[in-house]
Amino acid sequence: MTKFATGIEYSGTAYSGWQRQKHAPSIQQHVEDAIGYVADHRVQLVCAGRTDAGVHALEQVAHFETTAQRDERAWLLGSNSRLPGDIRIKWVLAVNDSFHARFSAIARSYRYIILNSPVASALLHDRASWEYRPLNHQTMHEAAQVLLGEHDFSAFRAAGCQAKSASRCIQNIELQRQDDLIYLDIKANAFLYHMVRNIAGSLMAVGRGERSIEWFSSVFSSKDRNMAEVTAPATGLYFLRAHYPDQIKFPNQAKKPVLF
Repeated sequence: MTKFATGIEYSGTAYSGWQRQKHAPSIQQHVEDAIGYVADHRVQLVCAGRTDAGVHALEQVAHFETTAQRDERAWLLGSNSRLPGDIRIKWVLAVNDSFHARFSAIARSYRYIILNSPVASALLHDRASWEYRPLNHQTMHEAAQVLLGEHDFSAFRAAGCQAKSASRCIQNIELQRQDDLIYLDIKANAFLYHMVRNIAGSLMAVGRGERSIEWFSSVFSSKDRNMAEVTAPATGLYFLRAHYPDQIKFPNQAKKPVLF
């Protein structure tokens, strides 16, 4: 039995999320079926971070085990030939038996993209969240800095979250603007269900001037989800990458993720 790791890029628009579902199409289903075709047996993928319906990934990492003997090029080309155009395997590498896509990861990075324009975009309608009212990204950035470090993130935790603890450690969070696009980049050891989208929803209220920086801080301190704003749409969220210890080397690991 050989273990492989793989990097997967996908648009989540047409899917129910990463996890295989009985009555809805998923990323996991398509990738497992494609790799299984090449392996000539069923395979099971374990990913670094499951994404929800409509959420995209620049480089999801997953692992699978197989008894099939194929070189890495055959896994890559053969699997991609069986995938729809909105899902692509970017690389496949043999890994040590001790590697685990989820538990070996020491951090994850997400990006939330907001199109801040009076008119919505036809091309970005399922690639970015849209806000027609002017947003002050600098005020949003300032408010977000209270989240740095290890804290209880219950205020930004969805009701359906099954995590045993709401404690998470945010290592970096910043907001930048390029023309009409605002980028919220966040890196943490792990994330709660809907955590990034809930943070984005409350920061957008700050950016619109409807809420203050002090309000955002008080919501965070309250640990009460009911005090925060609505969850931001899934369309703007991207799983950028999983971070692993230095001894685990994957393609593109040193590259800065690039999105429009």
